Amino acid sequence: MNANLFATFERIALAAGDAAFLDTDTGPGLSYAQMLALTARYANTLERLGVRPGDRLAVQVDKSVQNFCLYLAALRMGAVYLPLNTGYQLGELAYFLEDATPHVFVCAPAGHAAKSALAAQHGVAHTLTLDEDGGGSLSALAAGERDRFATATLAADDIAIIIYTSGTTGRPKGAMLTHANLLSNGRALTKLWNFGAADVLLHALPLFHAHGLFISSHCALLSGSRMLFLKKFKAEQVAALLPRATVMVGVPTFYTRLLDLPAFDAASAANMRLFISGSAPLLAETNRAFAQRTGQIVLERYGMTESAIISSNPCHGERRIGSVGLAIDGVEVRIADADDMALPAGAVGGIQIRGSGVMKGYWRKPELTAAEFSADGWFRTGDLGTLGADGYLNIVGRAKDLVISGGYNVYPKEIEMAIDALPGVLESAVIGVPDRDFGEAVTAVVVCRGAPLDGAAVIAPLKTQLANYKVPKHVHFVAELPRNAMGKVLKNVLRSTYGGDKTA
Repeated sequence: MNANLFATFERIALAAGDAAFLDTDTGPGLSYAQMLALTARYANTLERLGVRPGDRLAVQVDKSVQNFCLYLAALRMGAVYLPLNTGYQLGELAYFLEDATPHVFVCAPAGHAAKSALAAQHGVAHTLTLDEDGGGSLSALAAGERDRFATATLAADDIAIIIYTSGTTGRPKGAMLTHANLLSNGRALTKLWNFGAADVLLHALPLFHAHGLFISSHCALLSGSRMLFLKKFKAEQVAALLPRATVMVGVPTFYTRLLDLPAFDAASAANMRLFISGSAPLLAETNRAFAQRTGQIVLERYGMTESAIISSNPCHGERRIGSVGLAIDGVEVRIADADDMALPAGAVGGIQIRGSGVMKGYWRKPELTAAEFSADGWFRTGDLGTLGADGYLNIVGRAKDLVISGGYNVYPKEIEMAIDALPGVLESAVIGVPDRDFGEAVTAVVVCRGAPLDGAAVIAPLKTQLANYKVPKHVHFVAELPRNAMGKVLKNVLRSTYGGDKTA
């Protein structure tokens, strides 16, 4: 039996035929039959360019129907899809191209010359373009290809996607998710969240992140349902489209911005059966305000790049505000101490997981992969939490020094190195502070060298070096950083000091 995830999608799509698959806010959508034809043309194009099963396909483009079908085409032909944040600058891209060694790089037309030259330096055979409207050199090549393609036969543990996530050294590491990982997770969520062919998923998430690329969309594909495919989240537009949808999967920012609309009320959400939030903590006050306004509690879930979704509040049953719910089918969760010994219900400890959704490992980092698993095979998430006797999981913090801002992982060391290199900076510390919109806001605490600086002198140069989500939202200046007797910066003190201060 073919374990290729797309083979499952293909069976469902063939049965759906001319039923709508994607509707867009800017132009024509696609039926399931048209999706099969377009993915075939892209797969044939990539194959003609020399891409073979197991080869990497790096993609840094704006969200579009064609972008999503390119991802599906990669699955179909057995290539390994490598999504890259559209905000990455050239210096950041160089690392991914060198580490992943893709055969083809697809980028937006803007900056194509510089990116093509960079890709060539790192041995990438072809650099193609795809614009936000689906045009570009890739689509031009695909236009003449056949709309039939024999879906590649793959093993369950063949890699489908590599998604880079921050590491403890600040250097990103590529989590390898297999076809079996994605199918198991997708089936569990489709069942848990009660997706059916009559559902309409409002999709306003980016496609370079696990949340938008497959956590939400795979539920639609596995249920033969339809997506309202928006290029980005705009609160007014989303509120206007909710009467046409039944499910929305989003991040906390979506819900805070909907609540900012005075006209958003229970009538706006009357056709919706389910609102889901993840990728960052949803403040309890936001969820309570949303429930008061709409009569619906947002369903919170917990996941990470290395395993997609781990736990979720139930669709039917108690949605416990402040909890990330129960372990999903195929995943086990335990709380363990520093020696990987399981702790009793209610105890605070490290959240560890195992099961069919957990990644194969980190790309070309076997030692690091081995170090992240316990001797008895549990993956250490780096998060701290409690597990109740009833199975509900609560996250209380992170053992790893990550900031999650707007659903994106930010590793402070990378930002600190960039700030410390700026003229007039002696040293810095980067923390996350609670933020209504972003879950956590990246915040820098800076010690100047000589003459004092202002926030603009720090933020402006960082915007040319780093993706926007990594750039600090707030900058504070101090005479010295708090340290313990061993000289380690006390970031808990900084979080306590600046956690309630939103001034830049």
